[in-house]
Amino acid sequence: MSDAEAQKRAAGEAAAALVENGMVVGLGTGSTAVWFVKSLAARRLDITCVATSQRTADLGAELGLKIAELGQTAEIDLTVDGADEVGPGLSLIKGGGGALLREKLVWEASRRCVVIADADKRVQTLGKFPLPIEVVAFGHKTTMLRICDALGECDIGVAPRLRQKDGQPMRTDGGNLIYDAACGRIEEPAALAFALKSVTGVVDHGLFLDLADQALIGTPDGVTILEP
Repeated sequence: MSDAEAQKRAAGEAAAALVENGMVVGLGTGSTAVWFVKSLAARRLDITCVATSQRTADLGAELGLKIAELGQTAEIDLTVDGADEVGPGLSLIKGGGGALLREKLVWEASRRCVVIADADKRVQTLGKFPLPIEVVAFGHKTTMLRICDALGECDIGVAPRLRQKDGQPMRTDGGNLIYDAACGRIEEPAALAFALKSVTGVVDHGLFLDLADQALIGTPDGVTILEP
């Protein structure tokens, strides 16, 4: 197991220890979240889980977790999810796995959100990881042009690229498409988030701001706890 994978596992196991009997738990998507789901299932608690993607739902069900749809349960007590970047104040870029819309819906329905990651995901400024932007498929090329305008308003002069899978445009669980914007540096994440959300055709973006309550970061020396 690589150092990064060991750090992801440690963070996932530490997050699983936060869950108590009777909770409604949001299950994240991605390689770090997989460790959380596996560790959580091993505890065999009496809990109900809400998954942020079909592949996480399938994994949870396979491991014996009770899976419910968002809105079928009481308020989610705790959601644990990974991130592609963890910046100052626990600002995040998410969506590398293509589940950003469902992730954000679950996060915003949760009483508490904990992000888990390996040490390499910590950054001083967001933007090195390309920012995912989920759009409706209809007219997506014209939507992309308006996204360029929104990026330009924030002094980011890049053209987003349509995400491909097996030579075809990748579809999210909701049937949407994803454009990835290699911003480089996002100096004002809140301004960019507002500009992108204002574009008709944009469903949502991978900037998760003021949503994480805590971060558990796996490091060579153990798990570090970060607060906003």
